[in-house]
Parts: sequence; structure tokens; C-alpha cells
Amino acid sequence: MSQTNLTNIRNFCIIAHIDHGKSTLADRLLELTKTLDKTAYNNQVLDNMDIEQERGITIKSHPIQMYYKHNNDIFKLNLIDTPGHVDFTYEVSRSMAACEGALLLIDCTQGVEAQTVSNTYLAIESDLEIIPVINKIDMQNANIESAENQIIELLGCNKNDILYISSKEGTGVDKIFPEVIKRIPPPTSISKDAFSALIFDSYFDQYRGVIIYVRVFSGFVKKGMIAKFFNYYNSHEILEVGILQIDRIKKDILAEGDVGYLIINIKDVSNIKVGDTITTKENPCKKSLPGYKIVKPMVFSGLYPIDSKDYEDLKISLDRLKLNDSSLTYEPNTSLALGFGFRCGFLGPLHMEIVQERLEREFNIDLITTCPNVSYNVLLKDGTKVIVDNPSEMPISNEIDKIFEPYIKAEIIVPKEYIGNIMNLCTKHRGKYLSTNFLSIDRVQLVFEMPLAEIIYDFFENLKSTSKGYASLDYELIDEKPGNLIKLDIKVAGEIVDALSIIVHKDDSYSKGRVLCKRLKNEIDRHQFEVPIQATIGQKVIARETVKALRKNVTAKCYGGDISRKRKLLEKQKAGKKRMKQVGNVQLPQEAFLAILKADSTT
Repeated sequence: MSQTNLTNIRNFCIIAHIDHGKSTLADRLLELTKTLDKTAYNNQVLDNMDIEQERGITIKSHPIQMYYKHNNDIFKLNLIDTPGHVDFTYEVSRSMAACEGALLLIDCTQGVEAQTVSNTYLAIESDLEIIPVINKIDMQNANIESAENQIIELLGCNKNDILYISSKEGTGVDKIFPEVIKRIPPPTSISKDAFSALIFDSYFDQYRGVIIYVRVFSGFVKKGMIAKFFNYYNSHEILEVGILQIDRIKKDILAEGDVGYLIINIKDVSNIKVGDTITTKENPCKKSLPGYKIVKPMVFSGLYPIDSKDYEDLKISLDRLKLNDSSLTYEPNTSLALGFGFRCGFLGPLHMEIVQERLEREFNIDLITTCPNVSYNVLLKDGTKVIVDNPSEMPISNEIDKIFEPYIKAEIIVPKEYIGNIMNLCTKHRGKYLSTNFLSIDRVQLVFEMPLAEIIYDFFENLKSTSKGYASLDYELIDEKPGNLIKLDIKVAGEIVDALSIIVHKDDSYSKGRVLCKRLKNEIDRHQFEVPIQATIGQKVIARETVKALRKNVTAKCYGGDISRKRKLLEKQKAGKKRMKQVGNVQLPQEAFLAILKADSTT
């Protein structure tokens, strides 16, 4: 087998804060290399999921291969577009493992923002060559000089290292490829013979089965070979190999330096692990490639099918979705109120929202999602430790010695005139001020330490409204600390609804209990009997609302002045409602389980 000319290969990704123009730039690069016909596709062609198109954000990393002629040589360019939201940082880190360089895109109307800083640090840790690119230079409110100074401060680069473009208009985009070829190094060969490739993504195709995205680091692979995995002992035949452009393109071979896909005859999707090394029985490698850190979920929520018959379908759907989203975790769970479902772990509230929406859209399952919460370490009085990620499983208070909650370091970048507003918001959410760093004359980075539980509801929305949309947030898990926390239960018609239980700080329990009862009162339909709604801590009721009973006018047919007849009818109605109250079953709508989020936003 002849060796691939690695000098003519470049593997790179685009990294940036959300909405700084990554996907639009990718479109222009595809058009420049004639990989994409401008008239044949919509904008942001790599954002191929409906959710991505509707929300205008990148959720999944998207690899694509292009060919570019430079100085009479044809270069193979493998591009990976990446997400920009903090909840999808894991996607970005996986993409970087398949690359040697990165385009760092900065919107000159916004400047360096939180995820710009975070992604830059990820690229430096991954030893990538970084090319800074200032975007949106055509905008009327462009502040190119400020963006330049911020980039130079962040990277320590020279002004001459910066490229200036408008991805929307295409201005300056033609200068990117020559710089990519010049500044980003080609792949290096690990082994001449042994095949090794890193799995950086995968998904389930209902017609072809499991499709694996790989970056080949050594050797070659072709159809008919037997694939072996380092973290999975069985072997399987490779049915197809190819590259990724707008669609999958079948090839005879994938060689070192290539980014492409493999279709392997695998039935059990749970055996495929992102970050695993794949090799072949014919040319096995001796050791695995450096993989990824095992990501820990930060936010937990219950997913339950509205129709209990869909439980098995939900399980299959989660198995398949996990192929495409390895950061998702789940385990079976049972709720007295909602029946059989799954307790799922997510990287953040947006990640949770996206997973729910994908399950409903792609797999046609109607779901109820419970209130998100974090994982707590509970120290009992007998010395044992318990991890609690479901409020309904919190031990009773007289058995608990301490409850430890996770803390984050939040970095907020905002114009200096909003410093006071942000300070007040973070303090309200139990934040502890750490530092202020001036990124430029008019932009600052505020650093706070705060409980993770305080940002999973509506913190991001409040941050945007408080700063008129200018603030950006990045955070990382740092520690856990003991907190004065208690479990707040909700009783409906005298019965605890386990799916509505939440963990709150004791100082906020009374106000949250009152607001939550009021919200639930508005969401629960009236019945033929009164429905009491109570917020309780242990046996103590701290708030109450009542859904009034529907009342039929049983005296409508009575006429004349015989009050005793009317009284008898009303007493009979009252007795009947009493019996109904004893056996009555209160139906809770889906909106009731979201009322906790709305309640939190009003406190």
C-alpha cells in the first residue's frame, strides 16, 4: 500500500462564541472550494438538524472534506464546524482531538466573549495552531480596533497574524485557505503499517445502522476488513468507508491523516464509545490513542413518556441518541406520579432542552420533563455518604448531617456600565465575588463563585435581560461545599407528588413554596371537589392554595319560595362531593411540572 502524501493534508476546526458566524463562514469556505453550489442549498448547510436551523445555533460538530488548489498543488482540507454554547463545550473538545489547527472567530461588534476565552484555552491545551479571524467587518457598529486589542491580549499574537473578513458578504474569505496551508501543520505519521483511528462521533441511521466518524492517525482501512475496538472485545466486518462532504461519499480506502466515516456491521449500539480507538484485525495497533475525559453530567432531570406504552420506545431512542451525544447519561427510574421513565444527566439546561426536543421530533415520543436539579453529596449522621440526583430520594432530615452542593466558577464578560446590575444578580443567586479583569477600556470580565443549582433555571435569561443582551457566560465546575439545604415537597389533594419535589436553600423555601403553589393553582384544572395544593418541609405545611370545586346549579329547577327543598339539594350535593374527594384522582397537566421553573423566575 502506497503511503499518503501527508504534506498536502490540513485538519482544522472553527471555534468561537455563539452567534459569531462559524456556520456562515463554513458556507463561504464550501462555496470557495466548489464543494457547495451556492444555489443548491440554504444558508448554514452544516447545521443540518431542524433544531439547529430553527434556533440558529450549532449543536453538533460537523466534519466536511474540501479540496483547494494552492501553488499548483491540490490540498485536502478537513474542516469541522463546532458549537459555541457553553453546554456543548464537550463537542468542541472532541473536534479538536481530530485537528492540528483552529480558526478562532471573533465578532468585531461584540469582541472577545466568554466562550471565546474558553475555546481558546481548549485549543491551547490541545496544542493546536490558532489563526485569529475578525468577522463582521462590514457591520456599521464594527469596532475592529477594540477586537484587535482584545485578541492580542488573549493570544499574545501580533496584529499581522489577524485575518479580517465578512463571512456574510464573503470579504477576505479567500485569504483564509492560504494561511491555513501556511500556518497549520500537516498530520504526522505514527506508524507505517498498523491502523489506528480515533472515534470522535457516531450516529444511528435507520437504514444503514451505526455510522462512525473517525480521524485516521496511522495506516489505512477499507471495505471487508475486520474492525476491532480497544474498549469492546468483539470484532465486526467493515461494510463501507468514505468521506464526508454535503453527503456521505463512498471511497475505496481511508488512509492516515483522513477524516471520514465507517459503516460497521454492529447491532448493539451501546458498545460504541466516542473516544475509543478502532483498529483492524489485519493490521492491529498495539496501544490505544489518547481518548477523551469522561464527562460528568451537571444537571439531572426525569424524562417520562406521556403514554406508558412508549417506555420501550423511549429506551431504544435514548440508546440511539447517545451514539450521537456521548455526554448524555440515563438510567431507569420510577415515579409514583408519572410511572416508568428515565433519570437523565445533561451538561446544562440547554443540553436538556435539546435532548427532549430531539426525542420528540426524531423519535416521535411525547414526553414529560421534570424540573432540572443538580447532584448532591449527602453525609448521614451514621457516617455514610449518599449521592442524590433526584430530590424524591433525599433522606429524611433527622438522618442528615450535611448536604454538599456543587459550586462553579462563573466568568461573565460584559460592558462596564452593567457591572452593578450583574453584581446584584449574582449576589441574589448566592454568588461570591472573586475578581474583575478589564479586557479593554469598556469591557470587563467578572468572576464569581456560586452554586450550580442557582444557574440551571433562569439565570442565563436574567443575565441577558439585565445587560440588555450584551453579557456572555462561561462556567466550570470547581468544588462542592456544605449548604443549608432542605427538600421542599408538594402535596396535591393530600398526596406528595414526587416529581414536583425540589431541593432549595432554607432561606428561600417559604417564598418559593408560596409562588409554586400559586403557579400550580393556575395550571391544575378544576374538579368536582376542592383540590388543596400544599408546600411542605417534612410534616410542616409552609404554603397552601386551593383549586375551587366546580359547582353544578342543582337548584336551577326549583321555583317558588320553598327554601327547605333547595337546602336538601345543596346538602345532597355537598355529601356527594365529600365522597368524591375521598376517591378522587387529580389529573396533573404537563404544564404543572414546568411550573417550578416559572415559579423560580418570579422569586
